[in-house]
Amino acid sequence: MAVTIKKCTHKDLHKLQEISYETFNETFKDQNSPENMKAYLERAFNLKPLEEEVSNTCSQFFFVYFHDEISGYIKVNIDDAQSEDMCDEALEIQRIYIKNNFQRHGLGKHLLQLATNIALECNKTKIWLGVWEKNENAIAFYKKLGFIQTGAHSFYIGDEEQIDYIMTKTLN
Repeated sequence: MAVTIKKCTHKDLHKLQEISYETFNETFKDQNSPENMKAYLERAFNLKPLEEEVSNTCSQFFFVYFHDEISGYIKVNIDDAQSEDMCDEALEIQRIYIKNNFQRHGLGKHLLQLATNIALECNKTKIWLGVWEKNENAIAFYKKLGFIQTGAHSFYIGDEEQIDYIMTKTLN
């Protein structure tokens, strides 16, 4: 099979940091100042916070591989690890990123299916995520997969406030 998914562990921290920097930078560098990008990347993907996130039993990271190459990743949160105070029946997809040169291979769908499976295993009835209001491709992708906008929240890149739509999908 061309696509495999593997759970990240502490031994994967440097790979996780590398793909986090790469994918976030690819996705948002053209819409943000270099100073704000640098500040965000250094804060969000510093090894210490990443290690704390990997250690949190209510969070999980997974790499997706396409033909044996790390192509993207997902981070899911339940319970008190969620970045917003949501209901106990929800699972958050806090990060889902695919490297630009691996997009349009269905890898995002594989990761969303994994998140759905984890949610069901944890007896969750909803999945939610935040997506930048100007990321039209991602919004269209999530809508196509059954997510609807249920709110919004502030997201900061450096000192710039941006708005993320909160999109939710109810599971059967």
